[in-house]
Amino acid sequence: MEVIFYSTNCPRCNVLKKKLSSSGIEYTLVTDINEMKKKGFMSAPMLEVDGEIMDFKKAVEWVKGVGDK
Repeated sequence: MEVIFYSTNCPRCNVLKKKLSSSGIEYTLVTDINEMKKKGFMSAPMLEVDGEIMDFKKAVEWVKGVGDK
């Protein structure tokens, strides 16, 4: 499973970062705003899991689901 975390270190980014870490999910961190713009992201954080893009709300739900397994 490949997890890429797109972050600007905003408060919501920090919340998602803590949730990922506490669930033991390894990820690649991308903080390059130009890279995020290339992907068409208009906000952060965004999470990409095996090619599926998730906004903050969906990412938090995904982390909860992974943690329950």
